[in-house]
Amino acid sequence: MSLYAELHRHLGGSVVPRILWRYFQRNRPDVADRFEGYPAFEDFYTRPRNTLAEYLELHTLVESVQTQEALPYFVSRLIRGAYIFENLAYLELRYTPYLRTPEHLPQSDRIDKMTEIVEVVGRASQQTEYPVVTRQILCMHSRLPYEVNRAIVDLAAQYPEFVCAIDLAGGDAQYGERLDEFVGLYAHARQLGVKTTGHVFETRDGCYPELLPYLMRIGHGIQIPLQRPDLLKSVADRGQCLEVCPTTYLQTGTLDEIRDLKPVFDRCFDTGVDIAICTDNAGLHNVRLPFEYENLLTQDVIGFEGLQACQAAAFRHAFAWPHERPPGSMINDMLRQQLNSLMVDDAAEPTASV
Repeated sequence: MSLYAELHRHLGGSVVPRILWRYFQRNRPDVADRFEGYPAFEDFYTRPRNTLAEYLELHTLVESVQTQEALPYFVSRLIRGAYIFENLAYLELRYTPYLRTPEHLPQSDRIDKMTEIVEVVGRASQQTEYPVVTRQILCMHSRLPYEVNRAIVDLAAQYPEFVCAIDLAGGDAQYGERLDEFVGLYAHARQLGVKTTGHVFETRDGCYPELLPYLMRIGHGIQIPLQRPDLLKSVADRGQCLEVCPTTYLQTGTLDEIRDLKPVFDRCFDTGVDIAICTDNAGLHNVRLPFEYENLLTQDVIGFEGLQACQAAAFRHAFAWPHERPPGSMINDMLRQQLNSLMVDDAAEPTASV
């Protein structure tokens, strides 16, 4: 039985088109009226973009409506869909809390409001009807000033019941001029005991080896095996896992076709580097996590052994999975015990005489 762990999913890109469209119709008719109807909106929302920068502009659209008041609506439906349609047992949901605070407020007030955002997302994620183990990853952002990013790191340390790690987002090509600053923020996070991941080596313009020693997982990281395979041994030695999001690279124009990922998996498997398969922005792509696995398999990027290795790696590298084993393994043991018990009972029944 396959149950999945999702380690790289953005709150801003995880709202499926139909849910977002209904929200616009009910609450933002000014946005809905820009489109002739739902098919036109879905095409706009899910079509591939030419660059990562163009792709990230869609996050701005969604972030503008993910206010503190609206977040329970979006998060609750995200969790429901993850449980019912994707068989997710574990989900790490990442976002930048500062970008969900009111823009008209002063920076200091917006920093203070981030606490409420984390609490709202945390409460909305805990649904007994859809028991997905869910944690937040708080994203620093390349467009935000140092003071805000530092506050995001400190906030992550204050809420271990809701937050499992920090991240750095905003397009990895933008880090260069502030690289020392981001290295310092990651070092600060590690001193606080906060776990770390980060968007690096996603594109050819975002290759910063200086950040790698501070990361426990690597967000995307596909350019390491593609452009810097010499780094794979050190990645393996540190026990880092790549969070590979296949559909994203087609949507952003980073890769031309899904088969371009084959050397990524081959080189990582050959050097002992783990890969977790993720969706990144399931709503923008209109895909679900099991599809990402199936597509890699049918396109001959990986085989069944590789697929199973990635499934296991996702739970092994999950920052807050509360059990020693993946859920599928535990359920399989339970089912085998029941089956064995039934077989013993059947064997013990006396044969009817003729």
